Amino acid sequence: MTQKITSVNNDIVKETVKLQQRKYRAESGLFLLEGEKCIEEAIEYGIKLEHIFVAEGYDKFSAYNPTEVTEAVISKISTTTSAPKCVAVGHQLKRDWSNKFKRIVLLEDIKDAGNLGTIIRTSCAFSVDGIILYGDTVDLYNPKCVRASVGNLWKLPVFSIKNFSELENLTKDFIPVSTLPKSDNTTYLNNFSSEGKLLLMFGTESCGLSDELKDFAQKNGRAITIEMAESVESLNLSISVGVILYKLFANQR
Repeated sequence: MTQKITSVNNDIVKETVKLQQRKYRAESGLFLLEGEKCIEEAIEYGIKLEHIFVAEGYDKFSAYNPTEVTEAVISKISTTTSAPKCVAVGHQLKRDWSNKFKRIVLLEDIKDAGNLGTIIRTSCAFSVDGIILYGDTVDLYNPKCVRASVGNLWKLPVFSIKNFSELENLTKDFIPVSTLPKSDNTTYLNNFSSEGKLLLMFGTESCGLSDELKDFAQKNGRAITIEMAESVESLNLSISVGVILYKLFANQR
């Protein structure tokens, strides 16, 4: 161990606690990783870690000179009800757009960090090339999102876009596909072809896609609907994404 911290008022602890807030994550370019598996995946992938904090008597990550902390300190820096045995501070990744991308998932105005983390994990499972967070979305490095992605956060690029003209320019070679309730203008998922470069656009469960993105798909692409019982109005967002990605890409990995 390089050092031991016993006080929750330690300066390093105070700076780490700030990373629970979106503002400080954005300013510092750092984020929290909570739990053994998450930290292991980050190390394996090559994420640069600023600190690794471990609970007293926990001998994991000894090769990386972790800082031993008391139970009070690990509880202070963790965002979970039951604090894990280890928490790390990592550097956020900066990713570049590639002309080789063929499968992009767009999420508009998503607010639930757990949903986002689950969608990232699912997108990795079905070889999506990237995710676009469009509009007013939850922070990618929200601790709940990091946990829900279960070590998949850095395995595919995620881009934040707020401006429609930027989105239109970036995805000009893609077929925009809206996901909507059944109407005369939608195609059932079972009848939809996954050929071409696809931009699969999802709105929130409560509001759906904005008129702007619906019009974008209507003019330049297609609209699809998941077949389901008429007694069910909608599906959870992460479930909808999982169903569509499985149907379109499960046999193309």
